[in-house]
Amino acid sequence: MTDDYVFAGPADAEPAPARDNNPPLSISELSFALKRTLEDRFGHVRLRGEVSKVNRHASGHIYLTLKDDKSAIDGVVWKGSVRGLGVQPETGLEVIVTGKITSYPARSSYQIVIESMEAAGAGALLAQLERLKIKLSDEGLFEAGRKTPIPVYPRTIGVITSPTGAVIRDILHRIAERWPCRVIVWPVVVQGDAACGQVSAAIRGFDAMTPGGLIPRPDLLIVARGGGSVEDLWCFNDEGLARTVAAATIPIISAVGHETDTTLIDFVSDRRAPTPTGAAELATPVLADLRAFVTDLERRLDRAGARLLEDRRVRLRSVARGLPARPEELVALAQQRLDHASSRLASGLGRNTELHHRRLVAVGGRFGSALLDRAIEKRKARLEGQSTRLMAGLGANAAVHERRLLRVAARLTLEPIHRRLDQRVARLETVAARLSRPIPQSLERAEIRLAALARALATLDPKRPKPGFARIDDETGAMVSSAAALSPGQAVTLVFPDGSKGAWIEGDGPPRPRPVVKPKAAPATQGDLF
Repeated sequence: MTDDYVFAGPADAEPAPARDNNPPLSISELSFALKRTLEDRFGHVRLRGEVSKVNRHASGHIYLTLKDDKSAIDGVVWKGSVRGLGVQPETGLEVIVTGKITSYPARSSYQIVIESMEAAGAGALLAQLERLKIKLSDEGLFEAGRKTPIPVYPRTIGVITSPTGAVIRDILHRIAERWPCRVIVWPVVVQGDAACGQVSAAIRGFDAMTPGGLIPRPDLLIVARGGGSVEDLWCFNDEGLARTVAAATIPIISAVGHETDTTLIDFVSDRRAPTPTGAAELATPVLADLRAFVTDLERRLDRAGARLLEDRRVRLRSVARGLPARPEELVALAQQRLDHASSRLASGLGRNTELHHRRLVAVGGRFGSALLDRAIEKRKARLEGQSTRLMAGLGANAAVHERRLLRVAARLTLEPIHRRLDQRVARLETVAARLSRPIPQSLERAEIRLAALARALATLDPKRPKPGFARIDDETGAMVSSAAALSPGQAVTLVFPDGSKGAWIEGDGPPRPRPVVKPKAAPATQGDLF
């Protein structure tokens, strides 16, 4: 046995003693021995599981993971087998694969080399997620109308993420670069069973802060995590966490995973960012751009103010050229006219009041009983005149409508009805002509068929035997249809197609006297009827 192995050591090392019957193996020898054992023992297996972590390599090979609720196994589809797959692997798809189990010696791990793949239904996790999406969507948690706008210039930003990962450093760096403001980090775990509870507690904690407190209440929140598999991000598909995000009063930006990753809180949050860095960009404006914009506005305001002042200055100079040398001379005439008007105002008001008083007295004296009677008579005559015109107008209107009614009645004749009846009669004649042709043909075919049936009836008539056959009648002329109805010595008549002959039945007993049987006339054939 020692001759089968070579010492795996330096060239100048001492070889193993010859009496050692358990020589050491190299790692490669053990790995390939296990590989051969797995391939011999599990050369053809069929597995059912959910596809996860699909990686399409540039070489054309596909690396993936098959898992169920308790275990997982790595799988590989070589480039030559990819086209022959019944279904292309996708994350979350439940499949049935056929292949062989082998090992990967470089990592001392086993895997399945997949030769065929067929769909077995949606994965349990994704199916559960789809049902939860439909439920929350029906409750209206995904509607755009309930989402809160993101503040344009936030003073304080709350970040809920792991304090040790690269995500928080990217977010802080991007915020400091764009919009230096206060950032409050609530540390949580972002993977595992405890993640959804801690993230929910952080959102409720930020939401419970009061404005103006010792710790400022954030203007918006960022829930962030780096990329990962479906299982790594599954805690963000929790129903309780989604309802907590939907119920928060602070606007929330979801930044979980990479751009292709989608979780449940992406649908209920107020905004979704493709990456954590993108969330920082959505949450903050660019301070340098704002400064440049304000500077540009100030410059434009200065130029506009300067142009306005210059325009007013030019206009003032133009107007000033038409003024007299002294401004007092310009208002002197108007001031003089104002003085004269004010001196006459008091006397004018007195005369106006006296005039209106005299007119009022004169009008009051004219309002006596005779004046009222005349006014009433005048109104009554006016009313009677309007009534007379109204009656004349009604009569004219009735005459007009009567003439219109007569014209309409003259047009109401039976001619359209007769025309429609003529059309129906023509259509009926056309249909009758079309029906008259197939009826004789149908009668002719029925007549031919009846003749054929008559010939068949004549052929099958038992009263007319076929050539080579005879009908047996007893003494009374009745047809005998069974041998049991005959007895030895019984006289019978044999009826042939061309005539009949008497006979008797032989047997052990003495023959009975044979009666004289008159031959019956041959029955008329079916053909004689026609």
